[in-house]
Amino acid sequence: MAGIQVKICGLRTPADVAAVARAGAAYAGFVFFAKSPRNLTLPEARLAAMAAPPGLARVALTVDADNAALDAIVEAVPLDILQLQGHESPGRVDEVRRRYGLPVMKALGVADEGDLPAILEYSAVADQLLIDAKPPRGAVLPGGNGLAFDWRLLAGRRWLRPWMLAGGLTAENLAEAVRLTGARQVDVSSGVESAPGVKDPERIAAFVAAARHWKDRQDTRTNRPGTPSQP
Repeated sequence: MAGIQVKICGLRTPADVAAVARAGAAYAGFVFFAKSPRNLTLPEARLAAMAAPPGLARVALTVDADNAALDAIVEAVPLDILQLQGHESPGRVDEVRRRYGLPVMKALGVADEGDLPAILEYSAVADQLLIDAKPPRGAVLPGGNGLAFDWRLLAGRRWLRPWMLAGGLTAENLAEAVRLTGARQVDVSSGVESAPGVKDPERIAAFVAAARHWKDRQDTRTNRPGTPSQP
């Protein structure tokens, strides 16, 4: 059984990246959104991204960015994935994929069952999906608010693309979130911070360890003598 892959978003310094790599996460996320306490300038982002070792995917989170903004980010910062966190249409997602030749992860907010059809629609154009809690009305940030949604909404559902669960995750509730949703990838930002925008290496390590523990526990259950392994 493949392990649960972890994305730590909102990294701001090479030290943050080193903590994420040391913990064993799969993705390092950098935020380009001026209203966020995790926002980076291009020089800051380049310095942080350059600290990522091979195998740690570097993800740029943008919000309704135009081509000029994306051009500047892609030119200045070594990246592996573009994450679109705003109100980008399916057509815009496809345009970004074609323009930059990078995989695109589209974030979609969920509050109730009525939000689920959009996931299928975007799965036709995005390389990955990030299913997050829909921000409350009037919220400044489109993500990173530390809010969860009813994870039972995702129970038993499958989409055409790999997907990642986000929204209010912590080391303490990760196992329950994965159990209810079946997520094989998870994303966290505020859940590993000591203050808004300040990553805590110990919380990062604990979160990734919780993901690894869930994987190990599942492997133990599915590989007991007399119990067939799951594909």
